[in-house]
Amino acid sequence: MLFDSYGRSFRYLRLSVTDICNYRCNYCLPDGMPCDTRHKLSVQNISMIARAAAALGIQKIRITGGEPSIRNDLTQIISVLKSTPGIETVALTTNGHNLKKHLNDWVDAGLDQINISCDSLDARVFKAITGRDQLDNLLEAIKLAQASSLKSVKVNTVLLREYNLENLDEIISWASSSDITLRFIELMETGDNHQYFFRNHVSADVLQRRLLSGGWHQIIAHKVAGPAKEFSHPDHIGKIGFIAPYSDDFCDSCNRLRISSSAKFHLCLFGESGFDLMPWLEQDDLDGLMVAMKNIMETKPRKHYLQENNTGETTNLAMLGG
Repeated sequence: MLFDSYGRSFRYLRLSVTDICNYRCNYCLPDGMPCDTRHKLSVQNISMIARAAAALGIQKIRITGGEPSIRNDLTQIISVLKSTPGIETVALTTNGHNLKKHLNDWVDAGLDQINISCDSLDARVFKAITGRDQLDNLLEAIKLAQASSLKSVKVNTVLLREYNLENLDEIISWASSSDITLRFIELMETGDNHQYFFRNHVSADVLQRRLLSGGWHQIIAHKVAGPAKEFSHPDHIGKIGFIAPYSDDFCDSCNRLRISSSAKFHLCLFGESGFDLMPWLEQDDLDGLMVAMKNIMETKPRKHYLQENNTGETTNLAMLGG
């Protein structure tokens, strides 16, 4: 098992396979991708990371980006991760743009769970947020995912004061009647979005009060689940949750680590620059990689400092996969 100096154990790895994204979400990449972006991790590198992580007690790997489906070899990556002894769950976070085309291949390769971004059910608002007129395509993709053999289908919505807050009840109603889990994500400040953040941040407390007053009840999270607090309702089949990084206790139950597409090991989404794992990957040194990861864990901080507007080295969410 991987432990930090505060006694927290880690079973969950978020692995970014690219920092490239084909959307221009205004809270992340409003001006599109920088010219120097590329993915460095090869499938062989990814296989070695998975073997090291599994040997150190990681049970769940989530593939993130950027947009992971930008990679033509994503199906192979899923297969490699799923075939790694010790890895019980392979998950994917995607904007859904290529989902209809590739979903069956991903499921056949071993994908267990999928999280799909959908920030509005209003086509005009969706385009204003993402820079893409793709809402109808996305909703069709979500239905396909629901009809598949995936064990879990979740929809992620970033809560934005100027864009989707006034339609909060609409998207809650939509999710309540569907066999999905809708998770609202508190907008996080990054190095590139300071003014946008102050105009659009909405505390997750607003959502929690609304859920509790409406008869929703919190569900106990699985040991390898992410940081979301999820709620169910006796009258609805869907579930509602939220991720609240600005809550006082958010970091207390931290169980996830991150590796970027440039092979940097990050102990916190909003920490300082990551630790370079490429020397061990290039030498095919599995034992050395495991020792390095264990040693690096000792430097993990107790918490992030988002409340103090300290965003660390994170300039945008695409660089590390959120």
